[in-house]
Amino acid sequence: MREITDEKLDKYFDITGSALKKAKENISKDSSKKEFATDFLDMAQRYYKDAKYFKEKDDYVNAFAALSYAHGWLDAGARIKLFDVHDSKLFTVDD
Repeated sequence: MREITDEKLDKYFDITGSALKKAKENISKDSSKKEFATDFLDMAQRYYKDAKYFKEKDDYVNAFAALSYAHGWLDAGARIKLFDVHDSKLFTVDD
């Protein structure tokens, strides 16, 4: 398949939206990580917002790319324990 369908884009908006919510609710309690966690979350939220903008403009390629970046920031934050998440369906972490 060489196209990004509405269904595929909506699926990734749902997944990344869920991951954003979970990360936001589970910022590490370690005070030395809070500033970094906030920064990673901010970047993810900005890319998620960009993805919505691109989708509204029917630019699905850039919308999908922005979602990928958003989720990448979340995954990176989860891997280095900025977010205390234990969900291998939303993040690249062990349960």
